[in-house]
Amino acid sequence: MQAAQTIWNYMQLGHELRKSDVILVLGNNDLRTAEYAADLFNKGLADWLLFSGKEGSLTKGKWAITEAEKFRDVAINHGVPDEKIILETRATNTGQNIRYSYNKLHSLGINPTSIILVQTPYMERRSYATFKKQWVNSNSVLVQVTSAKIGLKEFPNDDVGSINDVITVMIGCLQRIKSYPKKGFQIHQDIPEEVEKAYQYLCDSGRYNDHLLRKS
Repeated sequence: MQAAQTIWNYMQLGHELRKSDVILVLGNNDLRTAEYAADLFNKGLADWLLFSGKEGSLTKGKWAITEAEKFRDVAINHGVPDEKIILETRATNTGQNIRYSYNKLHSLGINPTSIILVQTPYMERRSYATFKKQWVNSNSVLVQVTSAKIGLKEFPNDDVGSINDVITVMIGCLQRIKSYPKKGFQIHQDIPEEVEKAYQYLCDSGRYNDHLLRKS
């Protein structure tokens, strides 16, 4: 469990949030993400709440509507006005979340200079690395990444599955942080030695490999 905790801690960036133009929420299988984003909006941290996502590997067939629409419904139930919500319903991966959200905002005449990016705790770092690569002129935008304040042991639930399921997906996310910069999908992220050792330990155990990319 210590190895998983080491990676869990690394995946989170600890950004201090300040008011931004848009809260951009990347679709996933955890409705707590939408609840947390709604809370941020209700605290006055942005003028717009954008939900992005059609479906991904973790939500395929899970809901009768898109990730973005499901998250919108959660946000409305948490008091966010429908007219302040923007939907992007085509994205099926993180890179598309970023690119399609950029296009959606600009089609509406919204040109943000600051964005709060919301995802699950173990996806913070990968979301940041993807944003910096895929958003047009990303260096001109202040991006702050955040997630619901939930610990690894408390994170499993009916939506995200067991602790083994969570670790499996997290290990796959770290593998993509390692490999995707070479493919041009993300910017490089330094990986501390203790995180690399934890990753190898969990991979070598053979218990958490179902979300790993196949070697080409």
